[in-house]
Amino acid sequence: MSEALVASPAPAADSSAAGASGARRFWRRLRAQRTALVAAAVVALLVLIALAAPLLTAIEGQDPTTYHPSLVDSARGGVPVGPLGGIGADHWLGVEPQTGRDLFARLVYGARVSLGVALGATVVQVLIGVVVGVAAALGARWVDQLLSRFTEIIIAMPLMIMSLALLAIVPGSFPRPLLVALVIGLIAWGNVAKITRAQTLALKGLDYVSAARLSGWGAWRIARRELLPGLAAPVITYAALLVPMNISVEAALSFLGVGVKPPTPSWGQMLTAADVWYQAAPQYLLLPAGALFVTVLTLTVLGDGIRTALDPRAASRLRVGTGRKQEAKAAADTGRSPADTSAEAETAGGKGAGA
Repeated sequence: MSEALVASPAPAADSSAAGASGARRFWRRLRAQRTALVAAAVVALLVLIALAAPLLTAIEGQDPTTYHPSLVDSARGGVPVGPLGGIGADHWLGVEPQTGRDLFARLVYGARVSLGVALGATVVQVLIGVVVGVAAALGARWVDQLLSRFTEIIIAMPLMIMSLALLAIVPGSFPRPLLVALVIGLIAWGNVAKITRAQTLALKGLDYVSAARLSGWGAWRIARRELLPGLAAPVITYAALLVPMNISVEAALSFLGVGVKPPTPSWGQMLTAADVWYQAAPQYLLLPAGALFVTVLTLTVLGDGIRTALDPRAASRLRVGTGRKQEAKAAADTGRSPADTSAEAETAGGKGAGA
């Protein structure tokens, strides 16, 4: 008995070693996907630009809120003066029509708002969804039924309409980016809860969870120590796909005029003001639209790459595909059908096993 008690800390070391091995395996699978690595590099560059926005605008010598009336032609309705929308040494991407505000400064500061709102909303969604999903799976039957029905009501709510209603009634003194992130997170956590509940129900039947329950552990200790590590992969995967969705929602809300308010720059807000200037100053529309497109695309590709790296079945599918390609190549070299080549390989395998 004493030897068993002395040896009891060993599983913790084993679990930490298994966690390190799992992290290395995840990184190896992610590195094998070149598109995911390129997307990760682009996302890292966008985050770096957003964080370094004050430094970049200081280098340019501009800020996102200062008006430059002398740089727009009031006789023509506020069209920027000069070629390509006023691009020059002092204004790297030109100026905003009517106001003359620097486009580069507003674009990089808009990245801070758009990415910050999307990440903040994703954190709120994941926290609420994981808590509700785990509580539904570990609670009594009536708790599961109550939380599941409430989750279905949340999912059925139209996100845009509910966001419009909530954002319209909140006082303007409340910080708008924080409010948008909270509204999106508080309305759109239902799918995270459903995924978490389903995965928790699958993990409940495993032997190590049953052993923890028989040892007298409480429900929340089991959730924290045994279930949360198993929930990490599906939750992280879905969270990576939620970020681009939340960026699009924030842009849509700002485009409709209930999101981030001026003078705070946002890509969606820039698109709202640019819809009447696409002919006179096309870069005013193309720059925020292009930034949104690149950000959403790269985050979606990165999220898919994370899903593939975290899913062990993805690697087996890749191996199967590689084996079929090898069979087809061998059949082409020998002039026989792939079925004959595969049958010979199975026969050889059977003989080897019999020997």
